Amino acid sequence: MITVQQEDFDHGREYEALRELANRDGAIVTFTGLVRDFNSQCSVSNVVIEHYSGMTEKYLMQICSDAKKRWNLGQVRIIHRIGTLEAFEQIVFVGVSSKHRQNAFEAAQFIMDILKTTAPFWKQETTAKGTQWVKRKDSDEAAAAKWSGA
Repeated sequence: MITVQQEDFDHGREYEALRELANRDGAIVTFTGLVRDFNSQCSVSNVVIEHYSGMTEKYLMQICSDAKKRWNLGQVRIIHRIGTLEAFEQIVFVGVSSKHRQNAFEAAQFIMDILKTTAPFWKQETTAKGTQWVKRKDSDEAAAAKWSGA
């Protein structure tokens, strides 16, 4: 299930929903990303996240589909927030269930690596130096690239 929303989410509630649907899966892995209060140059007070409605959800569904083709997964849940988010607010949730932990860990990492580098979201940071659009990092690109040969 995919959700793009402005509202915050309850990590515990999302985990419980995954657990209820996970049936006989033996592993649930979750990741929650937060808005950082820094970048490589200075402090960050907030980010504004934009997206293309419809296109973004379709792309996230494709990421989930790709993950399910690579690993034997039960449930997959992605929530990504949009709008203005202050430092330390939750920005993204990824939850994956599987019969085995290795599949769940790898699939969750794959989803985040691909989402971070290719999903149609745009972030603008507000810093002490003004506002700036966030560019992709080489480290994120390298993390995503490792999945192309998997």
